[in-house]
Amino acid sequence: MKTGLGEYEAVVAIARRGSFRAAAEELGVSTSALSHAVSALEARLGARLFNRTTRSVSPTDAGAPFIARLAPALAEISGAIEGINNHRDTPTGTLRINTSAGAGRMVLTPLVLEYLRRYPEMNLVLVTEGRLVDIVQQGFDAGIRIMEAVPQDMIAVPIGGEIRMVVVGSPAYFAERDRPQVPADLMRHRCIRARMATGSVWRWDFERRGEAIDIDVPGSLTLDEMSLILEAALEGAGLCYVSEWSARTHIAAGELIPVLEDWSPPYPGLFLYYPGRRHIPAGLRAFIDLIREQNREADANLPATN
Repeated sequence: MKTGLGEYEAVVAIARRGSFRAAAEELGVSTSALSHAVSALEARLGARLFNRTTRSVSPTDAGAPFIARLAPALAEISGAIEGINNHRDTPTGTLRINTSAGAGRMVLTPLVLEYLRRYPEMNLVLVTEGRLVDIVQQGFDAGIRIMEAVPQDMIAVPIGGEIRMVVVGSPAYFAERDRPQVPADLMRHRCIRARMATGSVWRWDFERRGEAIDIDVPGSLTLDEMSLILEAALEGAGLCYVSEWSARTHIAAGELIPVLEDWSPPYPGLFLYYPGRRHIPAGLRAFIDLIREQNREADANLPATN
């Protein structure tokens, strides 16, 4: 890890996140590199900045006032650098985005990799986690979530079009069972339940012609990772409720069969969100411009309607 401002940024990130691991993820470095950088700074200052235990990290009596003065000073320096960056043809710096694992997979190729191809001087840190976090408090420039998870005080930019959830099962599973015709039929099926980051089990939502239903489906298998849920469904362990996008290749190959499609309407998809009260960094502005460009291209390719 680089010395100089990098060490001070590390100290502020650790204090903000309360964890060396989380701070390392935010900064895009290894935990060991972060620890060595902070230890080197502490050695030069002649004071310990953090109390470290196996369960928590907190500023020491010497570290707390140091960090309190350091954080706004770093913000001023970053603002000055960003002011120069705004006059460049190509943005530079680091863009930090928080999202879910599923959303991360959806945006990786069309957005993230294209962004880095266009702006090779930018670094992009994409942190995926199931729980929702305060992106401002945790040091992120933006987040990507479905619309219902976007905080109301944020500016939201749609990414792509609508998405929908589907119920799918393998041909082997349906070889011995009838396909459900209405959501209530799921109560007679084996279902692969999804555990959310909050610890609760995801209820399956359906809607048709204004009638909305949500069901706590039965099932002996509960998982918390989409790839595992899909793998279990492919092996015939039961029905699963996943985004159509995540199952698209398996559906196209005939490895998974969608059911209850008339009960699965689309809904607004992913949104990039960021705080509106701040100046938009050049790197984030370029990312927003790329999203809007791709949205315009997608709209232009839609079939004409009479």
